Amino acid sequence: MANQRTQMLSQVKNRERSILKNVYLWMTAGLALTGVISYLVATNETLMRIFLGSWVSLIFVIIAQFALVFYLTARLEKMSSTAAMAAFMGYSILTGITLSVIFLAYSGLVISRAFFTTAAAFGGMSLYGMTTKRDLDGIGHYLIMGLWGIIIASLINMLLGSANIYYLISIIGVLVFLGLTAWDTQKIKRMNDAYGSHMDEDTYIKLSIIGALILYLDFINIFLFLLRIFGRNNR
Repeated sequence: MANQRTQMLSQVKNRERSILKNVYLWMTAGLALTGVISYLVATNETLMRIFLGSWVSLIFVIIAQFALVFYLTARLEKMSSTAAMAAFMGYSILTGITLSVIFLAYSGLVISRAFFTTAAAFGGMSLYGMTTKRDLDGIGHYLIMGLWGIIIASLINMLLGSANIYYLISIIGVLVFLGLTAWDTQKIKRMNDAYGSHMDEDTYIKLSIIGALILYLDFINIFLFLLRIFGRNNR
């Protein structure tokens, strides 16, 4: 009996390591695809005019992004692993289109600094969330409250147009999403525990995709807030 339990725990641990590895692989693939698409659109006048040349096309891309996120999160259990992969890659492409404007708004140096700082900070917080023994659920609820606070403050500042408030929101945004990175990483580990050693290949792939999407969003938001901070006086 003891040997069976030890074997089961070993299987769960191996799957946990495997699913975390797969999450990071998918997240990296999504970020790479976003970067490539963003650069191609920004450097091609025809593509820029097609996707971002009017409010109609821009709104269409944004709505499609929200639709794909909703589709992934709401119908994950019912969709196939192939559909989950396609939805994630499609979302990465759409995000690349919307982010193409950063190449026009910021210098290459600012973008590089923001990206590498994001990678280092994200990696550190994700590692913390993976290895800490502390239950991060306690701070997770405050982070969600902070996220809503950022959204509300950003909407209000659209009317005020205050550069100082904009800068403050960016700093708080970085801190909130760094905290969310650690919390989300810990939640991804727990997803594995919920399925245990009986996780089939289809479930394994879908959990990897949804985990990759969660961390992808954390990374992108940290990057965008840092871009605002670094690019404040250097565009």
